[in-house]
Amino acid sequence: MAALNPGDFRTLKIQEGADRLVVLLNRPEVRNAIDQDMVDELHRVCAALEHEPKVLILAGTDGVFASGADISQLRERRRDDALQGINSTIFVRIAKLPLPVIAALDGFCLGGGAELAYAADFRIGTPGVRIGNPETGLGILAAAGASWRLKELVGEPVAKEILLAGVVLGAERALAVNLITEIHEAPELMAAAHRLADRIARQDPLAVRITKSVFHAPEGAHPLIDQLAQGILFESQAKFDRMQDFLDRKATKKTAGDPPAAPAPDAEKNQP
Repeated sequence: MAALNPGDFRTLKIQEGADRLVVLLNRPEVRNAIDQDMVDELHRVCAALEHEPKVLILAGTDGVFASGADISQLRERRRDDALQGINSTIFVRIAKLPLPVIAALDGFCLGGGAELAYAADFRIGTPGVRIGNPETGLGILAAAGASWRLKELVGEPVAKEILLAGVVLGAERALAVNLITEIHEAPELMAAAHRLADRIARQDPLAVRITKSVFHAPEGAHPLIDQLAQGILFESQAKFDRMQDFLDRKATKKTAGDPPAAPAPDAEKNQP
């Protein structure tokens, strides 16, 4: 599959690197609300990353991640549209991408925008982030992942505050309940996301990919899936190369740290 052409996207800004892809939600006139065009473009991004796995960094533009689904479109949707799972389908696809997804959050991260963030493997934010699901206030439910992912992320009591009472979390509370794991000032947010991507890039890509799959496997699949996955990795050349490199570095460090060997007794006698 050819590299993604940034000029082909209307609602996203694309920045592709050797080991990562940065995708910026870019509908600033509606605070990056997620509409059908954005969903379609996100599917194109996923198709590319499924073909050539890279770390994905998701962020917004103009100090906003995503204010939610586009209400003007959402208002017109009916039962058959709901049954298609328009947003939930793309968020599930993003969650299942082979390599990790990092969501860099600033400003509003609400409704469908929050559910997109929940689908990521990592969430970091700024002091100005506001994250939650106000769907019940609009007469609907958060049906694109929040109703089940959020409980896994923050536990049932906090998830119910967000889903049933419409509580929107600020950065400090989101950090306290582990919904985000780091807070950075807005100008430093993307640099922090890239540092995290750098750490991931230093790992063996196949090991990261398989570990992510095993992590998300259902409880009943363990421990068999762990053993089978380890069997695959035990045969990989990267395992041998990386472990040998570790042993070589350890030996070099030990040699460098050893005190000078004492001269042999005969050598001492023969010294003038």
